[in-house]
Amino acid sequence: MAISSAWLFFFLCSLFLSHGVLELEASHHFDPNLQVSSTTPPEYQPHRTSYHFQPPKNWINDPNGPMVYKGIYHLMYQYNPEGTAWGNIVWAHSTSTDLVNWTPHDPIIYPSQPSDINGCWSGSTTIMPSGTPVILYTGINPKQEQVQNLAMPKNLSDPYLTEWVKSPKNPVMSPSPENHINASSFRDPSTAWLGPDGTWRVVIGSKTDRRGLAILYSSKDFVTWILSQHPLHSVEGNGMWECPDFFPVSIDSNRGVDTSTLGPKVKHVLKVSLDDTKYEYYTIGTYDLDKDIYVPNIGSVESDLGLRYDYGKFYASKTFFDSLKNRRILWGWLNESSIPDDDRKKGWAGVQAIPRTLWLDKSGKQLVQWPITEIEMLRGQQVNLPQQVLKGGLALEVSGVTAAQADVVISFKASDLEKAEVLDPSWTNPQVLCKQKSASVKGSLGPFGLLVLASKGLQEFTAVFYRIFKGQNKYVVLMCSDQSRSSLNDSTDKANYGAFLDVDPVHEELSLRSLIDHSIVESFGGGGKSVIAARVYPTLAIDGQAQLQVFNNGTENVQITSMSAWSMKKALIN
Repeated sequence: MAISSAWLFFFLCSLFLSHGVLELEASHHFDPNLQVSSTTPPEYQPHRTSYHFQPPKNWINDPNGPMVYKGIYHLMYQYNPEGTAWGNIVWAHSTSTDLVNWTPHDPIIYPSQPSDINGCWSGSTTIMPSGTPVILYTGINPKQEQVQNLAMPKNLSDPYLTEWVKSPKNPVMSPSPENHINASSFRDPSTAWLGPDGTWRVVIGSKTDRRGLAILYSSKDFVTWILSQHPLHSVEGNGMWECPDFFPVSIDSNRGVDTSTLGPKVKHVLKVSLDDTKYEYYTIGTYDLDKDIYVPNIGSVESDLGLRYDYGKFYASKTFFDSLKNRRILWGWLNESSIPDDDRKKGWAGVQAIPRTLWLDKSGKQLVQWPITEIEMLRGQQVNLPQQVLKGGLALEVSGVTAAQADVVISFKASDLEKAEVLDPSWTNPQVLCKQKSASVKGSLGPFGLLVLASKGLQEFTAVFYRIFKGQNKYVVLMCSDQSRSSLNDSTDKANYGAFLDVDPVHEELSLRSLIDHSIVESFGGGGKSVIAARVYPTLAIDGQAQLQVFNNGTENVQITSMSAWSMKKALIN
């Protein structure tokens, strides 16, 4: 798809000058010796999802350039058309009218120019003022250097945008000895934003030694980009920043705002994906346009003491502004917890999380996430539990729901809080605490919550639960997702995940929503203040053999104030 004609070059430049930007996502280390093999997925696949996005076979990772154009939602993603391991990456492409059911199209970006001949990695879409989408993405050149490339739709009248044209000026951003950028750590351009000075700005993930960098570039025409003298933001000690995402959030509304929105009515969010740990952190702060720097709020940090979108299996995320419904939507990649050999046997690896609407909490201190409302169109048969006291040491089976494919919403109330266990001041890491105090460890107020994908006799189950502790000046709520007994297959990763939930159990009920989809359990605590996604692979608790239970393994009673569960229908995905 190389382009050399002069007329097309001028056509592209005029479009870039008169319209606007584009958006894209993450990356993985390139291994030219990586061996991949394509397999045909078996007919019976108990772990294949029914309403989470995935292609029919092979490897996927980062969501790329999600957007809405002419009423059609677009999701691009990193895809290996040749096997179930990472390699041979192209930008696969699917479209939807509802973010639930998806139609596949041919890949839109694949190696074809010197600037991307060894790989088309992650990036973002920017929507120009005219409504034209443009893509910036990372390519790997013949020297194995990471460079940034530009592409735009070939036919703007096509709402499905099935063909894209790469700029003959590619690469539009490159590392060099003069700019002191590490050529092996220069990737994943963000969605660009347009300042009141008529200048576009974009950030690229990078590092210098152990300092993570959000490198800043600016452009007047979206073709010629100039490196800023300083990064938008940087932090010492946490290594490579992949998949940076920088966007505004309203301080007085749950409605999303366009990426170029500035002013006193918004705060800004910078999310980075840490290549060293494969965890993501976000900070909330202030963007100073005059100085072109981002300053996080005091206490907002990119470390284990900081905030994460998701405290489980979630990485390389990307948001976009949905102009149809004025909301900001978050996509994230859910990697497998199975070993590569198991991935080859099932013929696929990787899924995308359910899209989540994202907004700033009323406190201004954190973001809130919630599954898009459209997913509720898949709700089928509903089962309710009446209000009741759940005594310590008891569990209730919820019958009448397809437990392997369900949406469950429950709320608890604890009354005798004075009997809560005292929180040791050294218990600062919630994931470690959830491992030490798993679902089988009896406490006073907790563990209580859900046993999902549970087998008869509880040889297998995944527990999502709460514990309440007595802190120095307040009660502390711990949310856990315990995979330690999720499968009899010992080759899978059965990690325990945890987060402290910013709710006050004195005045608030403890709500929990879990989306269960065969090998996925996405759980939203406190109305979306903390989220944990897990990948699990039961061998007994599959399809009709799976059970759903509400349990209380504490010594004290808790009250179930409300509970509804729905069997979920299968979405039409690719």
